Amino acid sequence: MVAISRADCYALDSEDPLRELREEFTLPGGVTYLLGNSLGALPRRTAAKVAHTVETEWGRDLGASWNTAGWWDLPQTTGDRLARLIGAGPGSVLAGDSTSANIFKVMAAALPLRPGRRVIVSDLQNFPTDRYVVEGVARALGSYEIRDIGSLDEALGDDVAAVLLSHVDYRTGELRDMDAVTAQVHAAGALMIWDLCHSAGAVPVDLRAAGVDFAVGCTYKYLNGGPGAPAYLYVAERHQDAAHNVVSGWHGHAAPFAFEPDYRPADGVRRFATGSPPVLSYSALNASLDIWETVDMGQIRAKSLALTTLFIDLIDELRPDLTLVTPRDPERRGSQVSYRHADGYPVVRALIDKGIVGDYRDPEIMRFGFAPLYLRYVDVYDAATALAEVLDKELWRDERYQRRLTVT
Repeated sequence: MVAISRADCYALDSEDPLRELREEFTLPGGVTYLLGNSLGALPRRTAAKVAHTVETEWGRDLGASWNTAGWWDLPQTTGDRLARLIGAGPGSVLAGDSTSANIFKVMAAALPLRPGRRVIVSDLQNFPTDRYVVEGVARALGSYEIRDIGSLDEALGDDVAAVLLSHVDYRTGELRDMDAVTAQVHAAGALMIWDLCHSAGAVPVDLRAAGVDFAVGCTYKYLNGGPGAPAYLYVAERHQDAAHNVVSGWHGHAAPFAFEPDYRPADGVRRFATGSPPVLSYSALNASLDIWETVDMGQIRAKSLALTTLFIDLIDELRPDLTLVTPRDPERRGSQVSYRHADGYPVVRALIDKGIVGDYRDPEIMRFGFAPLYLRYVDVYDAATALAEVLDKELWRDERYQRRLTVT
């Protein structure tokens, strides 16, 4: 027996101020979805919103919708809606492209702002796309050294131009102190770039208050924009005139329909637009943002910490032998909990067959994401007890769970 019962969790759900938001999402029966840190659940309103875009805006109004439906301005109007969730001001966020493309854009824009400095600091344990893109920028611009963060005190120096870090570690769920790190980077004379992929929609973010220079993020995780949803980038207002987009496409031109032969950047963050906006994807994302505009991020954070703490406490009782890699200190935790197990991959596969959907990341890490908009306390109880059962009965040893799928 564990100290908290399933009935106790039902009682917590009945008092949850966010409980009614669960009805905004399509969640399959018999499934506890702990993968919102990888792909958020489908909002019920999304299908109708996308259908309207397809059938009416595209099907009936055709090309007129670039004007009448506001298609042309979607990168900026959607960016302004995202800005509220990350503590950014109007005109500082542009939605579009992928996280990878946006890392390239902001890094290539940041480095020339610190001439004479030839070092980029990043975390070599960061999500691979961040590392790979930094390598690409260093090759493209030439003669830049990439330095692993290790200890930030040791990594920083008067040769560092920019620092790129994830706000929440994708493997462990550890939350970095944005204010303190940004201040330390600025004290060394460098620019700070944050990756918000695992924090936006899960933890409060205030880019302006922290004095952040640039940021990037995706919208298909906690923000529920759907697979392939537009990413976004942030450029602090103080940098917008001096920062240049090296991927200088037509959509970022000051006067696109003048069809001038040479590139002339638009004012503000619009200069970071490159290609045609994927209108259907924006439609799905904006359907989810309709929900987010009703949400208090303070309540989101409070519930996130309550859910993750409950899961840790339950596993401590049920399987104290599991190695927790997520910080116990709630102030250092995002909205996921990760455990290390030598056979983590087949354990996760066996859990999925029991209706508990998490995922696995090398080396040996089982990840469980907690999306406060639609997860219940009783879901956490069911997930913890199912994980204990899979381990106690060694259900993961079934041969079918040993074979790796393409996406883990």
